[in-house]
Amino acid sequence: MEKPELRYVFEFIPKLLSSLHTTLLIVAASMALGLAIGVLVALPRLYRVPVLQRLSQLYVSFFRGTPILILLFLIYYGLPELLKLVHIDVTRTPVLVFVILTYALHSAAYISEAVRAAVEAVDRGQTEAAYAIGMTGFQAFVRVVLPQALAVSVPVLANQVIANLKDTSLAFSLGVMEMTGKAQTLVAATRHFIEAYVSLAAIYFVISLILQKLFQIAERRLLKYEGPENAETSLPFKERRRRRLFGSSAMRLPWKEARADEA
Repeated sequence: MEKPELRYVFEFIPKLLSSLHTTLLIVAASMALGLAIGVLVALPRLYRVPVLQRLSQLYVSFFRGTPILILLFLIYYGLPELLKLVHIDVTRTPVLVFVILTYALHSAAYISEAVRAAVEAVDRGQTEAAYAIGMTGFQAFVRVVLPQALAVSVPVLANQVIANLKDTSLAFSLGVMEMTGKAQTLVAATRHFIEAYVSLAAIYFVISLILQKLFQIAERRLLKYEGPENAETSLPFKERRRRRLFGSSAMRLPWKEARADEA
């Protein structure tokens, strides 16, 4: 191990960023596929479909309770063997496809719970009002339920995206050359362990901050036309805590009232 030198941190960052596109591809593709699968998994539990509801619960329990590293090995090594039983050969499929599929199935388990909770959080009276003015079930879901459910689920989706971003570091175990894999090659070539991993941590930290800010902007825009009760989620933390303690009315403490009168 070489003596740590700060200059290597700045030298390694551009080299690590050369593999950023692979990391972002895994995150974006797995979240898009996971969102589609998650909605499908959530539907049987929302509509109380007897057999499919149990299968949905089993799916969620399995993928939420199994570490992502084990899932990577199971799907990469086990799925081709299972498909051979039905005469489907996927041995030449790029390893990146298996990685994206693994992260998608893992994310779908969490997304399905977020979708289910978000849809159930929407006041059923609004759906009934949509039916009353002549909307179909599909129209009521798309125009009334979905926009509100999306606003409720944004924080959970943001957490899942950031979690996927960090979990992509495990893809190197299957030989995918994303940022962590690139850092491993830099370590092997230069023997500067600390600098390589400090650079890697800095990149993950900055990307996570950017994603967090983008999701906050999206959440504020989705809540822009919500009523006063839902709009409280966009208030500062101290104000939300005060409202929970003292109520949502314009309640002020005596010395604050005195200052207001003096003004």
